[in-house]
Amino acid sequence: MSHLLLAVVAWAAVLRGSVASENRLLNRQTVNDYLEMCMIGQNHKEVPGPESSLYQECLPWKDRSCCRDNVTQAFHNSPTWYKFSWNHCSGHQLSPRCKTRFVKDLCFYECSPNVGPWLVQENRKWRTERFYNAPLCKNECDAWWEDCKDDFTCMDNWSKGDFNWTSGVNSCPSHRPCRSFTQIFKNSTSFCERVWDYSWQVVPDNQPCMKIWFDASQGNPNYAVAKQKAEALLTISGAQRLTALNACLVIMLLILIV
Repeated sequence: MSHLLLAVVAWAAVLRGSVASENRLLNRQTVNDYLEMCMIGQNHKEVPGPESSLYQECLPWKDRSCCRDNVTQAFHNSPTWYKFSWNHCSGHQLSPRCKTRFVKDLCFYECSPNVGPWLVQENRKWRTERFYNAPLCKNECDAWWEDCKDDFTCMDNWSKGDFNWTSGVNSCPSHRPCRSFTQIFKNSTSFCERVWDYSWQVVPDNQPCMKIWFDASQGNPNYAVAKQKAEALLTISGAQRLTALNACLVIMLLILIV
């Protein structure tokens, strides 16, 4: 009888969601759970919402955003962000066109309310979550690459590269000579995926994919992409819970037979 009781307890745990975890990403049960969340980061809001205004390149996210106006003004006008400098190659400054692309990418990172389905845990001082392998439209990546391919860097992974941080801001160590993006990354897909440690996964334009920047008068195209991904994830998790439930039922029957 004690064995049967344990089986019933296990079955009840499955019905409750099988785990009560401190990782909130494991407890999402509805599409809105994925869509009504911002990543946990130093400057992010808890949930997306409207702002009266957002600065310059971040304006498209004004109606529904995970960032605040003062944050967007700060990183537009600061030479570093999270102590990271795009101008880490001595003697080289990012070209204006390339810098604009990275600012737009930073707007997406700080402001986008559509990364919930791709959030994973990460242990860093300024964030405990990040988005990983979010689908980036190939034409978006190619345009970014065209504006940056002649600029200079010494690292192919700016999130995990072994920069020199002794000054408090990243710079290139002596054993990492500065070379053009073309020499470092070779092509657009490699650049977009590797530069921020696979936050992005480049996909064909005919697949559901993200726009780093968009015309707000036409609405945010990334909402539909996130919604479709959330629905797919819920289908998978529902099937997994059903499999676990069936396993518990089999165990209960075996115990009763014995």
